[in-house]
Amino acid sequence: MAKKNAAAIKTMAGNKPPKRLRVKEAKVSRSTGGTLAIFIFLLVVGVVFMLPLYLSVINAFKPIEEIMVYPPKWYVSRPVMSNFVTLNRLATSFWVPLSRYVFNSAFVAMVATFLQIMLSSMAAYPLAKLNFVGKKFLNKLIEWALLFGGGVSAFPVYLVMSQLHLINTYWALILPVVASTMNLFLIRQSMSQMENAVLEAARIDGAGELKIWWNIVMPNMKPAWITAMIFAFQGIWASTGGIYIYDESYKMLPSVMQQIAGGGIARTGATAAASLVMMLPPIVLFVVSQNFVIDTMGNSGMK
Repeated sequence: MAKKNAAAIKTMAGNKPPKRLRVKEAKVSRSTGGTLAIFIFLLVVGVVFMLPLYLSVINAFKPIEEIMVYPPKWYVSRPVMSNFVTLNRLATSFWVPLSRYVFNSAFVAMVATFLQIMLSSMAAYPLAKLNFVGKKFLNKLIEWALLFGGGVSAFPVYLVMSQLHLINTYWALILPVVASTMNLFLIRQSMSQMENAVLEAARIDGAGELKIWWNIVMPNMKPAWITAMIFAFQGIWASTGGIYIYDESYKMLPSVMQQIAGGGIARTGATAAASLVMMLPPIVLFVVSQNFVIDTMGNSGMK
């Protein structure tokens, strides 16, 4: 009797999935109109976010009379290269050559970015994959530190740099930015997604923690530390040296750009060209590494 009832129920159902499953599938599916609406919405948001970049690019090629016109034009009627010529002339007229500023920015950005990624990765590994006393407290401390900006620690950092006699040196530009809470959080979140079985297998084979971190964890965390590298480079590249540098020969490229921009309305075109020049390296770095950034944001728990 039980077999007959089961056969009858199967026949009545017509081998269709249960109603509860069909409802779930219906919720997951999306109409063509909904997909088109989402696409249009994201397209509009993308255009809005691209407008400042677009204006920066076209303003760099506008003559002064087109830059000052109101309302501003969304196109260039008569593109010129004189803004870049003026920028080069003004930059070479300073006591310190322009190449010195470029070298300072490139050297500090590369060295500080490398040290920041190494330090953040080394600190993130035990916080994500090892068990020790105080681990939960340290992880919470990192999350709390994300609430505070760099300006909070500017005064104590200056006192430390002064006591160590590092004012007006490259170390005054590098050391304060080596420790990054944001990048530490990013890399730690990505490392926490890695399977522990791989690390346990390496430990069974006799590998130490330093070797596991360098040979196993770091290659698998490539999207995470490349994303952190982009954030670090962008922030350091835009730095002027702040309150730690007073010697002109140690100042960075944004410093001379600010001096040029402070020359009044006559230098508006050169200022627009300087803004474009400063934006190019971070943009190029991001475009080359954007796939790693998307992968990291998808796996780190950040929205």
